[in-house]
Parts: sequence; structure tokens; C-alpha cells
Amino acid sequence: MAIIIRRRSVPVLVGGVAVGGGHPIVVQSMTNTDTADAASTVNQVMALAGAGSELVRVTVNTEEAARAVPRIAETLEKFGVRVPIAGDFHYNGHILLKKYPDCARALAKYRINPGNADIGRKDDGNFRTMIEAAIEYGKPVRIGVNWGSLDQALLTRMMDENAQAAEPLEAREVTFNAIVASALLSAKAAESYGLARNRIILSAKVSGVQDLISVYRKLAAQCDYALHLGLTEAGLGAKGIVATTAALSVLLQEGIGDTIRASLTPAPNGDRTEEVLVSQQVLQSMGLRSFTPQVTACPGCGRTTSTFFQELASRIQTYLRDRMPVWKENHAGVEELKVAVMGCVVNGPGESKHADIGISLPGTFEDPVAPVYVDGRLLKTLRGERIVEEFTAILDDYVARKYAVAETATVTGD
Repeated sequence: MAIIIRRRSVPVLVGGVAVGGGHPIVVQSMTNTDTADAASTVNQVMALAGAGSELVRVTVNTEEAARAVPRIAETLEKFGVRVPIAGDFHYNGHILLKKYPDCARALAKYRINPGNADIGRKDDGNFRTMIEAAIEYGKPVRIGVNWGSLDQALLTRMMDENAQAAEPLEAREVTFNAIVASALLSAKAAESYGLARNRIILSAKVSGVQDLISVYRKLAAQCDYALHLGLTEAGLGAKGIVATTAALSVLLQEGIGDTIRASLTPAPNGDRTEEVLVSQQVLQSMGLRSFTPQVTACPGCGRTTSTFFQELASRIQTYLRDRMPVWKENHAGVEELKVAVMGCVVNGPGESKHADIGISLPGTFEDPVAPVYVDGRLLKTLRGERIVEEFTAILDDYVARKYAVAETATVTGD
């Protein structure tokens, strides 16, 4: 695997989680509950944190939501969930942060959108008020520019200037430049009001894959602030997952990005934690971080008309995820474990040998035997109706022997 040289950014501490400065890339997510409904929001934050989200953002758009934030933080603390909570502010953040100081204190970070902080004003008084609140309460800020709510005065001025240029750029390119300019000018303003450079994270979100890559390349080339990556609206299902993976992978491969989010549209009554798992899988597939043991499984073909290997692969993957909360407390490095579940003799034995532990199941017309390989060597051959149970037992034994038992349980923040 190629070595990825990460862009060196100024580190930012967010509620105990280190962002940027060469620290591990942080996975974050956002709730979609009504924040004023403290119980529902607590439950979803706990689910996201349990799935591995290291920062969770909540909407703070009403007085009811602002009043609920301290209760949410206190309840999470009582349950032992210490994931940092970021507040997402837009049109009225300056009012809410000043009127509800307990909310301002309880949040680990403020997200400010400069495009709608000062709509209708000729100065940046509202933006400045939020920055001053961040300074007062010692909180970092993410200045999050979004092309759907871009500062129209800035965009108009840059469009006018472009029209007068000897070789005008296309309007789309000017828009990208305006997105970058909005982020950088806002960060410069925040610093001029007293916010330290190591308290600032930037994002510049658009919804197209190539557009996102273009914008972040421009932004990364012009600053050393920590950067949060993500499509602003990735979409639903396979489209959202593929678009997120395509965009983030290119930028991460170039060393750009310190935190990421997969902004997936959940299916009706869908599981919000999917966005956490997608972000983790992007990082793990690229070799940037490890979160859970990985299962390699063949896609199946005419040699594997039985679905047994598919069912086993699914059960093993679920089993590994279910066991991880226990394993990670007691077995250092178990997240690096690689398991292969293969469906026939063509690639099955070879892939199984390359994994830490692998099983090659019989394909169509093959003898009903399943050789198990451990660390590249044939351990035993399984037969009969208890292959799943026997393989799981071998897996448990391997983890117990292969990975050292940690002397003390630790919980990592990054």
C-alpha cells in the first residue's frame, strides 16, 4: 500500500479529541432528532457514539433546543458516554449563545456558517458575537461554508470582478473560489477578534464529487487550518455511499482532511449509524485507521450456487462487530484482524492463507469439506452441520492467543 503523506495542519482540541496536526483522522456524525426532544437526542447520540462516532453534532436552532443541550450533555455523562457534542448554529446562533450560557458551556464546539450568520446586515456583528462566545467559553469553532448558503454579497463581488478580468473564469470556477474565500476570510476575521488559530477548523462543502475535490484542493493549498471533509448532501443508499467514498478517498489519498463525515440520507426508519460505519470503512479500506476486523469474502459465481458461504460471511462480520466492544478492551490490536470466508477452491485456499484466519467453503459439486487456515497454514478441515459454530470457536481461540491481553482497559478519544 502506498504511503500517504498527510498535509500538516494546526491541531485543534475538541472536548478531549485531537483534530489535525497529524493525529488520527476523526470520524464524526450528526443527529437528525429534534434537539429539543432531549430523550430522543440522547438515545441517538449514544447509538452514534456506540457505533464509533468520535464527535457528534446536534442542531441548535431554537430556544427549546438550546435549553435542552445542557440536559443532553448531563444525561450522556451519567451514562458514561463522553463523546464531544458540537452545536450547529445558523441564523440565530448569536442570540442563542448569548441568551443560554449553559448551552454555550455544554457544547464542545460551535459550527458557524458564515453565509447565513449575517444575512441582511452590512457588517459581521452576528458572526463576531459567536466568535466572542467561543473565546469566552474556551470552545473551538468550525467555520463551515456551504455552497447552498454561500455569502451572496461576496459571490456577487467576485462575479463582478471576474467579469472585468481580461480572461474571465467560468461562473462555476468563480463560485468555487468564493467558497474558499469565504472560509479563509471568515477564519481571518475570527483570528482578528481574538480566536486562536488552534481553535479553528474549516470546511467548504458542495454536493458533487469532482466539485468537492476541486474546492478542497484549493482550500488546502492556501491554509494550514484543520479541515473537515464531507459532501454536503451525499444522497440515499448506494449513491450516497459511493459518492462519499469516491470524494473522500481522493482527498485523503492526497493527505487532505482531518475529520470526515458521510452525510447519507437515511432510508425511512433507517439506522443513522450507517454514516459512521461508512466513514470508518473508508478510512480502514485505505489503511489510514483500523476500527474492526475485516472479512474478505468472494462475490460468488456459477461455481458457488449455494448461499452458505454468503450466510457465513454475513454472520462472521456481524459476530466480529458484536464482539469488538469486549475484545477492544482486552485484546490490543484485534481491530487489525483479517478474516477470509471464501466459496470455492479457485481462490479460496489462497485468500485464506493470506488472511490471519480463513475458511474455504465447498462450492457447487465440490467435496463437502471446509479447510481452515491460520497464519497461512492449514489448521484443520471442518465437515458436517456445525461448521459455523466450530469456525467461530476457532476464531475466539485465535483472538485469545494472538492478541495480548491489555493490562488495563482504555478508552481512546481519537
